[in-house]
Amino acid sequence: MKTPCVRVLAACCFAGLLAVTVAVYAGDSGDAKTETGPKTYLPNSKQSPLAPTIVDVSYGKHERNKLDFWQAESQTPTPVVMILHGGGWTAGSKANVPRSSRFPNLRAFLGEGISVVAINYRLIGKHTDGVMPPVKVTLHDAARALQFVRSKAREWNIDKERIGAAGNSAGACSSLWLAYHDDLADSKSEDPVARESTRLWCAGVSGAQTTLDPRQMKEWFPNAGYGGHAFGKKDFAEFLADRESILPWIAEYSPCALVSAGDPPVCLFYGSKPPALGVPSDAIHGANFGVGLQKRCAELGVECHVVYTGAPNVKYKSPLEYLIAALKAPAAPEADNSRGGDERTKNGHEKTRIDAYVTMQNSDLSDMLEYLGAWAFG
Repeated sequence: MKTPCVRVLAACCFAGLLAVTVAVYAGDSGDAKTETGPKTYLPNSKQSPLAPTIVDVSYGKHERNKLDFWQAESQTPTPVVMILHGGGWTAGSKANVPRSSRFPNLRAFLGEGISVVAINYRLIGKHTDGVMPPVKVTLHDAARALQFVRSKAREWNIDKERIGAAGNSAGACSSLWLAYHDDLADSKSEDPVARESTRLWCAGVSGAQTTLDPRQMKEWFPNAGYGGHAFGKKDFAEFLADRESILPWIAEYSPCALVSAGDPPVCLFYGSKPPALGVPSDAIHGANFGVGLQKRCAELGVECHVVYTGAPNVKYKSPLEYLIAALKAPAAPEADNSRGGDERTKNGHEKTRIDAYVTMQNSDLSDMLEYLGAWAFG
């Protein structure tokens, strides 16, 4: 998320985020056409950024609660990709999305009949005074933006069920938080936006941190040193030392702690192969984050693809390709896109989840290390 990591993210994202050619295939509908072959689109760039259909739409009260919307031409409601910028939750802007190949190709999404939203959100250190943990502000902004987009379904001609998330680095972690968190919709709210769901159809991300647990980070990356600022800690040493006291926060905001059966599918992309255990590597955007999450998802029966340099049996080459496929795929017969229930149920589930996470962390680290070792040496 910091400047030294830009090269790693660029390598991770190059094939898909710069992708300007997309193969289009016939669907199952009666008016489906035969294969039309690849379509070519101009990439995101500083020289030719694609102007939004609507710019700087307010989704909340803060000046950073703004989004841009690119509308796909369609006679029927379109799926939507919501893009969350990276920057360690401390920097970044939606203005970079149409100007950088590190983000999925906007023209390709629109050409495939998928509308796009890019959001700004409040930043840790600049807009989080008095809030603990600071990451709560950034993540709840993302949830509010998602609810706001759903509230515009009729006006913007979008399919409010088929909304996927994309992002790099911190934006990727935020996307996974949305994918795995219980629905924050408040059916009793007087605010119609707050009554909308915060659940996703899917997420396709790059360089994602999948855990915000310092002990888990340390086991996966011996040189771990990132993440403490999310919980108001001055450095990683304090983050690790205070871990027991912030376990409820970890259980609430760490994707690996939140994921549970019935959650939507995700696809994670990394720019390097998982290293051997004990070997220092990119502890901010490293592939072990993806491998660790995939292991947990496999235990729960949740779909999770992980792509890295040299990965075998790769089905999707980029977040762009994955998101197009997932958002246009037929609905699963028993898909659960509304987990969470009423407010009383959600509160009970939160306590159960926190207790379960503490128990899991006290017993499953050896299993996780064995799994990571198998990937590293396999």
